[in-house]
Formats: sequence, C-alpha cells, structure tokens
Amino acid sequence: MTSLLRPLAIGSVRLKNNLALAPMAGITSAAFRILAAEGGAGLVVTEMVSAESIKYGNKKSFKMLELNPGEHPAAIQVFGADPASVALAAQAAERAGADIVDINAGCPVRKVTRSGAGAALMGAPLVLAALIAGAVRCVKIPVTVKFRVGLIAGDNLGPLLARVAEEAGAAAITLHGRPASQFHTGPVDLAAMAAAVAAVRIPVFGNGGVENASGARAMLEAGCAGIAVGRAAVFNPAVFGEIAAGLSGAAGTAPSSAERIRLFMRFLELSAALYGEEHGLARARKLAGYWLKSLPGASGARASFMRLKTLKEARNLLIQYTR
Repeated sequence: MTSLLRPLAIGSVRLKNNLALAPMAGITSAAFRILAAEGGAGLVVTEMVSAESIKYGNKKSFKMLELNPGEHPAAIQVFGADPASVALAAQAAERAGADIVDINAGCPVRKVTRSGAGAALMGAPLVLAALIAGAVRCVKIPVTVKFRVGLIAGDNLGPLLARVAEEAGAAAITLHGRPASQFHTGPVDLAAMAAAVAAVRIPVFGNGGVENASGARAMLEAGCAGIAVGRAAVFNPAVFGEIAAGLSGAAGTAPSSAERIRLFMRFLELSAALYGEEHGLARARKLAGYWLKSLPGASGARASFMRLKTLKEARNLLIQYTR
C-alpha cells in the first residue's frame, strides 16, 4: 500500500514530507516555526503580514518577514486586496529569503475582511485572480493561496476558486474545510474539499481540525496532497512527527506532560535568543495558557508566568513539571 506520507513539490520547492504548519496570527513566530520544523513539519508558514504595511514601510511588518536558517523551507503569508500592494509584499518576501509566497484569502476576522482582504476575496474571484497573477509575475519563487470551502454553511466555492487560483498561476492551494462563518468550529466538509481537489492539477493542502493521523488520513483519502496543521500544533509542535508516524503505520505517541514542558522551555530559549530575554518571554505569554493547560496548579503557574522577565525565573517555575 502506498504511504500517505510522502515528499511533495510546490513548484520548484521540494518538501521532505506533505505536512505543513498552518499560519496563525500571533502564534507562528520565528521561534515557533523553528520548533515546528524540528517537530517534523515539511513546511512552515509565517503569521500573515499586511501588504499595505509593507507598501508604506512599516518596520514591525518588515520584522515579521525575517526568516532563520532552522525554519526552511518556509512560506511568508501576505494579505491585502490591492494587486499592486500584494505584488510589492511578495517581492519583499522573496528578498527576505522566503521559499514560497502565500496569499491569504480565507481569514474571516472582521478587521481583515472589511478592507476586502482575507475571506472577502472569496466573493471577488476576479480580484483574487489579479492578486495571484500579479504576484506570480513579480517573483521567481512559487506563489500559493489559502482559502475556505465557502463563506457560509452550504457554500461550495472551492472548485471555482481552485480553478481561478490555478489559472492565475498558483503553485498550490491550502483549503480550510469549514466556511468562513464558522471560523474554527464545527466539522470540516470533506465532500466539498474533495470537489475542489478534483477541479485542479496543482497540490491542495487540507486544513481544519486535524489533530492526529486519523484526521490527516481522512483529508488525504479525500484527495488532498498534503495537510496543514494549525491549532493542534500550538501546544504540541511535535504533532507533525506523531502524524507522520501514524500515516506510516507506526504508533505515534503524544508527549507526556514533562516532555511538553521541556518543549515549552525550548520555545522560550528560542524566543529569548531571537528577541532578547525579556521581550522573548513577553512574546511567549500568549501561548503559556495552551502549554500549561491541564497541569496541576496551571492557573497559578500561568499567572506567575505573566510576571517573568528572565529564563532563570521561567526554569524555576517550570522545573516542577518536568520530573
């Protein structure tokens, strides 16, 4: 039987496997991407970066484009509704060392969609085509796009949008199996995903609710070429290795609480090295609740973590959970 875990090509970029870290705002920082790559992801994707902010030289946005040797191959995801701005952002991503430029056409958050970007592009396929085609013309690296199966429950925009993306020059698609109206809740629509996959020849990564090898297998058997894992990786970047083992027929085991906290310490060390000790720990606060969840005294530990300023203080707090 052919393994569902396999190397995959996205245009000229060769991935060691067909498992990707999905982009998540405020989460998929450089430190987190390195941890996911170490955990077995074949591709990692940055937080989405505003094309308009890049156009106007925003320093914080340019900082988000920075990549490190330990995270390649890496895609930089950009969002916007103006083809010229998205093309400029794609060029900036290429200069920053991105292996792939990904265009977000699936984010349902109001502050993104009200400008015509994110999931709003699903209702404007001509604009989406112009964004993709413009970026493809301006860079030498592959351009990909992420969108959802529909805007509301019952929609099946996937086949149309997949053909639009392919015809505009996209090298691959990431398809979230829920409509935009559902955000990250409810079941994924595997039938709608299968229809989108069947409509094109380029690879389609399935996304949405995948937590283990069983969930990944369902999407791969629906025809997806790969899987993009988001929320399940937030407190367990080793999930990619577990999924890979399961897809290969081995017994993948979830990390113990002690192993999970050791991974968290590795994340804190990476953050401190990349951003400075105090700032790196501050950036990690958003994730502390995920990593400490279900541990004895988790709420107190989380409150204590919010006040930490040094790695030594973090180690002293967390060491009780590594025994």
